[in-house]
Amino acid sequence: MARTRFRSDRGLTLRMGGVGFGLGALYVIFGVILIQGFQLGAVGLVIVLGIAWGQWYFSDSLALKSMNAQVVEPQQAPELHAMIDRLCVMADMPKPRVAVAVTDMPNAFATGRSPKHSAVCVTTGIMQRLDADELEGVLAHELSHVANRDVTVMTVASSIGLLAGFITRWGMYFGGMFGGNRGRDNNQGLAFIVVFLVSMVVYAVSFVLTRSLSRYRELSADRSGAYMTGRPSKLSSALVKISGEMAAIPNRDLRDSQAMSAFFFAPAINRESIGALFSTHPPLQQRLDQLAKVSAELSEQG
Repeated sequence: MARTRFRSDRGLTLRMGGVGFGLGALYVIFGVILIQGFQLGAVGLVIVLGIAWGQWYFSDSLALKSMNAQVVEPQQAPELHAMIDRLCVMADMPKPRVAVAVTDMPNAFATGRSPKHSAVCVTTGIMQRLDADELEGVLAHELSHVANRDVTVMTVASSIGLLAGFITRWGMYFGGMFGGNRGRDNNQGLAFIVVFLVSMVVYAVSFVLTRSLSRYRELSADRSGAYMTGRPSKLSSALVKISGEMAAIPNRDLRDSQAMSAFFFAPAINRESIGALFSTHPPLQQRLDQLAKVSAELSEQG
């Protein structure tokens, strides 16, 4: 975790380490199968490393672009900047870029490869629906993601599924073009089947690992944000408001944002389409119960 005044979370640190190790192993296995199966040698290694590096380095830009969000300067959104300025001073952390996405969907997310290269984005929908204290709670939640660096882990973790699918399609094309004579066709076909099956396994394992980490990191960010502002009831109020409003957002708009759902403050999902194992966020009641415990603890300390 970066050195800030956000409360440290050993459970989150251990989970990020476990997921990072597991996904690193998957990268190695997938790379070996790719190189051996298609005999790509150094080319295959460069592809694997290049895509992984690109996902990490350009993560903030890609996330903002996917939401059509625009970075705003202090003169464009003075109240929003002032709120983030105050929270960053309280947390003793670098100020991220501030972005706004013009959409009625009430949400927010953080992205970036490090606290110094990060961005916090809010939608116009969330700014219209929350009061200042509620929005501050949401922003504290998002800033804790940046401070904990779990945004970086989630970005890299999410990219491996995309990598598996891309390499499979690319391998099919490569094998078809450079498969050589008929004597090698069977070997190339077998190699493709092996890579395809391995890519499916890689995607399935990475999917479960990232969903598990995603649920825990949301609980951790709720705790950290509530302790930082000292007003867990405001974060609870924001959660209730946003969860209720999200149910009224058209399914088409939610589907358009599905790729970013794991990064959102509240999930962009159809209520009927998700189960506990595959959810990106913990149940609303679990989040509210945790915030109630934080509130009771702060009251006792006061």
